Amino acid sequence: MDFNHTEERRMLADSLRRTLARGADWATLAELGVLGALFTEDEGGFGGQGFDIAVVFEELGRAGSPLPVVEAGLAGGLLADCGQAELVEQIIAGTLRPAFAHGEPGLRYDHGPIRTRYEDGRLTGRKSVVEGAEGADLLVVTALENGDTVRLFTVAPDAPGVTLYTTPSLNGGSVSEITFDGAAATPIGGHMGLVENRIEAATLAVCADALGAMETARDMTLDYLRTRKQFGIVIGKFQALQHRMADVAIEIEQARSAVINLAGHLHADALARDRHASAAKNMVGRVARLVAEEAIQMHGGIAMTEEYALAPVSRRLIAVDHRYGDEDWHLERFIRLSA
Repeated sequence: MDFNHTEERRMLADSLRRTLARGADWATLAELGVLGALFTEDEGGFGGQGFDIAVVFEELGRAGSPLPVVEAGLAGGLLADCGQAELVEQIIAGTLRPAFAHGEPGLRYDHGPIRTRYEDGRLTGRKSVVEGAEGADLLVVTALENGDTVRLFTVAPDAPGVTLYTTPSLNGGSVSEITFDGAAATPIGGHMGLVENRIEAATLAVCADALGAMETARDMTLDYLRTRKQFGIVIGKFQALQHRMADVAIEIEQARSAVINLAGHLHADALARDRHASAAKNMVGRVARLVAEEAIQMHGGIAMTEEYALAPVSRRLIAVDHRYGDEDWHLERFIRLSA
């Protein structure tokens, strides 16, 4: 199997890296084609494959971008699955920012049971830890229709009956608790199978994002070890620190292999895809925390200051394990699927 990126993917990665280094907003990402890379040609984009997603999010993670691209890809993918071509076209053009509201209080990482209900054109219920809801133009919401079937609905975030309580998140964006109190909603169909498919794609995006952030933390730590002096010599010459950096480098490459495996199996049958998703998420969650902790330790006291550039990178890496299932949850799922 050839793991080298195509020329188009390399060009996208290079362009995105340069653009993010200068600073990029939502419109800039759309103009560059980043949002279009998340969708297949049939959906109106030009990518949509596992490696397209991995290329985009590795660069976003490397730059520490706080823009809610994962959430837009997840919600946009569900809109595409439900035949909402006009809305998907607006997402790709950068004129519409959606967010996906699925998790509910007490559910943690499992996909149910859903308690939010849709009756007589109205939604009633609560959604928790909704990323990117603040500033979103449209919410894609899961709810029970007719009391027993999970369907998808679209809701305007500023509609009467919708209340958001938003707080900053560890990864640099924001998360919201959303209450629906008889909010007007538009049914778009769908089912839980579509939600599970798109969450696996979002899991790949989060893993690739973490891989980029790990490389940034590694490079920052190497630069520090090459310049910080102790006892008259740079600390990078101390053998103990060299061994620790070697361990970090090995762990990052193992995480990279897991991301590649998931990207290559994203469109495989459900069992193979889910096993690779759990294997990758378990590996990345563990390694991301290790890299963050080692980077802080080897930087010393300066790494504990909020003003230092490592702080947001470390928070981003710690947050990885809490998105779409932590390492313990995915280990249990991997064992269950393997059995």
